[in-house]
Amino acid sequence: MLDTQPILVKSQTEMDNPLVWPIFEVLKQTPSGWKVHTLSAHLGELGFMPKLDDSPEKDLFKRNFLIMNALFQLQETVYPEKWLQVEAMEIEMKPMFRRSIHYINLDDPLRDYYMEWANYEANAGEVRRLLNEFWTRYRRFVGGDEPKEINFSRAQALRLFELNEAATDNEIRKTWRKLAMRWHPDREKGDAERFRVLCEAWNILRKDV
Repeated sequence: MLDTQPILVKSQTEMDNPLVWPIFEVLKQTPSGWKVHTLSAHLGELGFMPKLDDSPEKDLFKRNFLIMNALFQLQETVYPEKWLQVEAMEIEMKPMFRRSIHYINLDDPLRDYYMEWANYEANAGEVRRLLNEFWTRYRRFVGGDEPKEINFSRAQALRLFELNEAATDNEIRKTWRKLAMRWHPDREKGDAERFRVLCEAWNILRKDV
C-alpha cells in the first residue's frame, strides 16, 4: 500500500519570488499545455515580465531562471493538495489523488540550481530590486489600477499574520504562503480583498526576511 502521508519539505528558498502568484493564477485557468517560453510570453502580456538585461541571451536566461524558481516554489506551496510538474517543456498542475505517487525530490539537481539565487548571476541587491519591482506590479494587479493605500506597521502586519515579534523569518514566510493559499481569489472560498490586504502586510514583512 502506498504511503499517503504528506511529505515535509524543507524550503531552500531565501526570497519569495512574486511570480509565484501570477503563475498560480495562470495555471488555475489553464492547468496544462505550458512550456517555459510560452509561459514567459503570457506573463509578459500580463505585465509581469519586463526586460531584464540588455543582452538578449542574458535576458532570456534571467526570464527562464525566474520562472523556474517560481515554479519550484509553487510546487512546494501547493503540495500535497496538488502536483505541479516542473519541466521546461511540460508544465502542468493537477489534483493529487489518494494513490498518487508524486513527491518532491529534494535531491533533484535542477531544483537545487534554480532555488539558488546566486545562479541568477546578479548580486543580492539587484535581485531584491527586481523582486521589489515585481511586487509593485503584482500589488497593482491585485488591487486594480488605483488600489487603496494601506499603511501597515511591522507590528500590525505580524498581528494580521497572527504572529508575534519573536517570529522567525522562516515562520513568517511559511505563514504568508499558508494564508495566501487560503485566501487567494482563485480558491473556492478565496477572498480578493482579504488576499490584497495580506499582500500589503507581506510587502512590509518580506523586506526583513
